[in-house]
Amino acid sequence: MAERRLFDGIVQDMALRSAGFIVTVYGDVVVPRGGVLWTGTLIEVCERVGISESLVRTAVSRLVAAHRLRGERLGRRSYYRLDASAQREFDQAAGLLYGAEVPPRGWQILHAPDLAEDEARHQRMGHMGGAVFIRPDRGQPVPPGALAFRAADPPELDRIGQFWDLSVPHRRYLDMLARFQPLAQAGAALSDEMALIARLLLVHDYRGALLRDPRLPQDALPADWKGHEARALFRSLYRHLSPAAERWIGGHFEGQDGFLPAQTAESRARLAG
Repeated sequence: MAERRLFDGIVQDMALRSAGFIVTVYGDVVVPRGGVLWTGTLIEVCERVGISESLVRTAVSRLVAAHRLRGERLGRRSYYRLDASAQREFDQAAGLLYGAEVPPRGWQILHAPDLAEDEARHQRMGHMGGAVFIRPDRGQPVPPGALAFRAADPPELDRIGQFWDLSVPHRRYLDMLARFQPLAQAGAALSDEMALIARLLLVHDYRGALLRDPRLPQDALPADWKGHEARALFRSLYRHLSPAAERWIGGHFEGQDGFLPAQTAESRARLAG
């Protein structure tokens, strides 16, 4: 009962959107296990977090229209796989979530007159004014039509954070810590099903903050920055939940050829990362 109350509190506080949570299910569970899932399994998993079957079907239709998922039929059953056009985006998100942190090699300063403000934010660039943008240099490709300059750390590194609005990812990290630290501190063994649901909620929450984080070097961050603490909690809790969660996956997630494997080389590589 205490377990259920804890999860109900997390779910209510997160105000999940069906399409976003479905993306999390595919990114964390389905993609590293062949990429195909039976609709019935997806409906069952989403029901556990309060997302109804009608909302699932509507969200899946929208994801198909947006070329994120692609449907297939086998007999009377419907299956969905990740659309090829979304693979690069999923791979990038997986690299951020499960891979080792890549330290920047200085900075990219971009003169990009054709770059829209929304796209610059999507790529987590800081806006220096006019058509000039900046971001940590991790070898990202230069946007079409932009002129790029590469620079070492400037002498006033502690002031460079002013070119980003860090309040949004910072708030999200604080919220994530408040939601999931009690689960980590409880230390109780969860059922296999609840371990899976907890892991999906954890990934969903952390991804929402991480994909808005420009991942600035330490000296450019505010003193109260919670990103590193959130990352440590994510990694520790993800590892703790995974053995039970993977048992549930192997016995309940159905693809075209039967149940998905509990583990694959790709899923093991994520844990090792």
